[in-house]
Amino acid sequence: MRSFADIEAGIDRLADTDAPPGQAAAELLALGEEVLEHWVIARGQAPTSERKEGFRLLALHRQGAKGDPSFNACRETARELAYHYNLIALEPDHPEVRQRLRLATMVARHLCLFVSGKMEVAGLGEFCCSSRPLRAGGG
Repeated sequence: MRSFADIEAGIDRLADTDAPPGQAAAELLALGEEVLEHWVIARGQAPTSERKEGFRLLALHRQGAKGDPSFNACRETARELAYHYNLIALEPDHPEVRQRLRLATMVARHLCLFVSGKMEVAGLGEFCCSSRPLRAGGG
């Protein structure tokens, strides 16, 4: 699996691509799935291959949110990425397809930044000196 930095580089590459819009949208969707796979694996689970509403991305989000309600903060971001994919895939010749691809790129980047940031904060755990449980216990 690629690192978050490599995923971000892939997203950046797609921001300025001349690839067919449907292909670029599919790559962005795959990168979004890879981001969520990181989260699921970090929680000690095997990423699902199931689909929710036709998208593995949404099934991965659902899996990642179980037991961590704060992860639902990126639910709409995942849904928006699926939405932009649908717009592009269903109307690849639409006059605004490049604008739609730019928006999909921004959404994919947002998902990556949210998950990587959440993992960084979660990585601190309850052992950090500024951790609330430690401060509350007078330790």
